[in-house]
Amino acid sequence: MAFDRHTPIALERDCDATLIPGGDKVTLSRGEYVAVTQALGASFTVQTGRGYLARIGAQDADALGLDVTPADEAPPDSGPFELQKVIEQLKTVFDPEIPVNVVDLGLIYVCDAQPLGDGGHRVEIKMSMTAPGCGMGDVLQEEARARVQAIPGVSDVDIELVWDPPWDPSRMSEAARLQLGML
Repeated sequence: MAFDRHTPIALERDCDATLIPGGDKVTLSRGEYVAVTQALGASFTVQTGRGYLARIGAQDADALGLDVTPADEAPPDSGPFELQKVIEQLKTVFDPEIPVNVVDLGLIYVCDAQPLGDGGHRVEIKMSMTAPGCGMGDVLQEEARARVQAIPGVSDVDIELVWDPPWDPSRMSEAARLQLGML
């Protein structure tokens, strides 16, 4: 089933969700109406009938009546490890409120890889959020970790949330600013 953005959809089953921006876990009930406001990466941002925003993961797309296998869910190409593959995977992680990925949004401060003795690599990432009080930090951190861990040749992933320097819009890519009408 396709969906029209902002058209109410009755959930076909109970599903887990994360409230935006607080990050609290909730269960949305079968029959509850939601409207999809954003479908990027491996998640959906929905507005509930009560007016709050929530994030539903791709694993629960069927609750929305969708049979979705996003291209973003495909594993990265095999072959030798390259740091660029890490960046490309991070570009599939989207802020649930702003339709921009975490790389173009400027939330990735450091992305480095060190070879390990087993032939794999340890990837170290320092990332921030757009605001210190953002409750979605853990959610985005774990989504980024899962995406990077899926890359062939990655043995370990360490992602640290940092707040110094504070994020500001100047960190966004030109493409992100253009997309958001900030140019």
